[in-house]
Amino acid sequence: MDDHKRPDREAAALEYTPELAAPRVVAAGKGYIAEKIIETARAAGVPITADPELARALNALHIGDMIPPELYVVVAQILLYVCHIDQKIGIK
Repeated sequence: MDDHKRPDREAAALEYTPELAAPRVVAAGKGYIAEKIIETARAAGVPITADPELARALNALHIGDMIPPELYVVVAQILLYVCHIDQKIGIK
């Protein structure tokens, strides 16, 4: 089986705007759902990062939950990466 099609693959999508106290989970799932999250993000041009441990932690939350403080540093690093990508391609 292709490595990126593993049934145990997990994915999550976050939303963050300055009005929010912290980023929140807007999608999360395993297997087929994870593949659909990734496919949807790619189709929308949303940057994707691979971090299986973070995906596992985010999948333990509920849709709409704010990320807990123990994930702030790793999520902040991802948000900085996204901002850098956006600047490179002229968004924002």
